[in-house]
Amino acid sequence: MQLSDFNFDLPDELIARYPLSERSASRLLHIDATGQHHDHPFTKIIDLLNKGDLLILNDTKVMKARLKGKRATGGIIEILVERMQDRYIAHCHIKSSNSPKAGAQLFIGDGQIQVTVQGRHENLYIVEFSQPILDVLDRYGQLPIPPYFNREAEDIDTERYQTVFNDPTKLASVAAPTASLHFDEQLLERLHTKGVGTAFVTLHVGAGTFLPVRTDHIEDHIMHSEWCDVPQSTVDLILAAKARGNKIISVGTTATRAIESAAQAHQGQLAAWTGDTQIFIYPSYKFCVIDRLITNFHLPESTLLMLVSALSTKEYILNAYQHAVAQKYRFFSYGDAMLIDQAQTQ
Repeated sequence: MQLSDFNFDLPDELIARYPLSERSASRLLHIDATGQHHDHPFTKIIDLLNKGDLLILNDTKVMKARLKGKRATGGIIEILVERMQDRYIAHCHIKSSNSPKAGAQLFIGDGQIQVTVQGRHENLYIVEFSQPILDVLDRYGQLPIPPYFNREAEDIDTERYQTVFNDPTKLASVAAPTASLHFDEQLLERLHTKGVGTAFVTLHVGAGTFLPVRTDHIEDHIMHSEWCDVPQSTVDLILAAKARGNKIISVGTTATRAIESAAQAHQGQLAAWTGDTQIFIYPSYKFCVIDRLITNFHLPESTLLMLVSALSTKEYILNAYQHAVAQKYRFFSYGDAMLIDQAQTQ
């Protein structure tokens, strides 16, 4: 399958660079199992889900992972903390005029925070901070909003680029699970009143989520690695919902990858699991757990577009995207949403 098969034309003005005034005020494009699409306000999700259905949510929290600083020579650098190994050592991306070598000293903020480059692991630098990393991020860090916003993080992002149900003890993502940004407390309460359940997984989103696919044949692409956890409590809720005949609705591609990774780790049978996942879901993948998906509109030729095409079909998805462009839906992290049913052809 060719990368170009997942391309589409997107006018720049449809990229949502700021959130709407209210989380749940977005639009919702529903693609049913036959590929037909239907326009709704996002709050219609209450009517499109049934009592006993189960929403799977990613409870990770976004770190203020972007740091600006200087080299010992005075050159400007930028550090993006991708993953913490412990309180002081992290795997990071570093932007600099010259690639820093092992032993290089970098300085953050007023220069009191020293960062020592220890070496590299694949495309990431391994660095040691002179003070606890989370303390440094809290004092000097910026939220690492997506590059397609083409702006610096602002005060509004502090709240709106986090989910309302994030777990503060799981502060480790460099990007938000953006499908969940549509849910506010009132909407979640209305779903609960209807009898729609919620269950949580954790997947700490890495910067690799924004990296382009660089292979012409998508089967040759190697996914970035992300840490995830699917607890036994969530497995129990999923199995109970399945036994009732209800649907499992994943909120976002990260929750989908976590759940499907847990199943893949146990030969297709869902069980509790914690570990690093590089699961790559694209058309021909057979889903083990997920029945429906709530997600945002994704970039052309992205692995996220390939994932949603696997649940529906590439033809259904690209047809719906063409409709969304014509109807001026808002795209990407702060944009509108889709509800995608598993295609009947699956």
